[in-house]
Amino acid sequence: MTIYPAIDIKNGKAVRLLQGRADQETIYAEKPPMVAQQFADAGSDWVHVVDLDGAFGGTPKNLEIIKEIVSVGMNVQLGGGQRSLEIVEQTLTAGVSRVVIGTKAAESPSFVAELVKEFGEKIAVGIDANDGKVAVKGWVDTTGTDALEMASQMSDLGVQTIIYTDIGTDGMLTGPNLEAQEKMADTIAANVIASGGVSRLGDVVALADIEKRRPNLNGVIVGKAIYENRVTVGELLEIS
Repeated sequence: MTIYPAIDIKNGKAVRLLQGRADQETIYAEKPPMVAQQFADAGSDWVHVVDLDGAFGGTPKNLEIIKEIVSVGMNVQLGGGQRSLEIVEQTLTAGVSRVVIGTKAAESPSFVAELVKEFGEKIAVGIDANDGKVAVKGWVDTTGTDALEMASQMSDLGVQTIIYTDIGTDGMLTGPNLEAQEKMADTIAANVIASGGVSRLGDVVALADIEKRRPNLNGVIVGKAIYENRVTVGELLEIS
């Protein structure tokens, strides 16, 4: 299981939001690239980055900071405001390894199909669910679209990686929604990266146990648990 330590960027700083709410923000670091360096020093090959300003505003706002994170030497998986072909091209040219499409994927499957044709496995789709329904625009709006149905559609389009976030657990440190993550992996052929709720090492062990049954559940994003010193990147990598 691949570990993706997370950095969320807002106003140029590394923050965490509670259930995606912009008014529930905790600042953890003034310089996100320094956080990325710490993850790299701990042995992580990947870092999951979200441009929250881009997610809320619709266009990326922190590309220069992203470039600094890329220069650390890790594989960068980036989401937030990736809503046009030009922006995705710009992001990949900046050295990002994988771009996550969220809101635009829900609005326009044909856009995802175009990206997959052009960039293949460098395109992932982020599906954020609130009670099983897809949420968009930085989780501000909840649609009537079923998350599993959207995931099946994206997988059928050739998307190889789905990042599935359970909003109800995100940032809560209450443990991931294991049943929902397993159901997602059971539903689609694409790889699934679990996100939301990881509070301790045992949560990742539980997800790794699911991976034994559902090998395509092969990644987990860990954010607040690292920042709150409940688990270290090194400890996570030992079981990955």
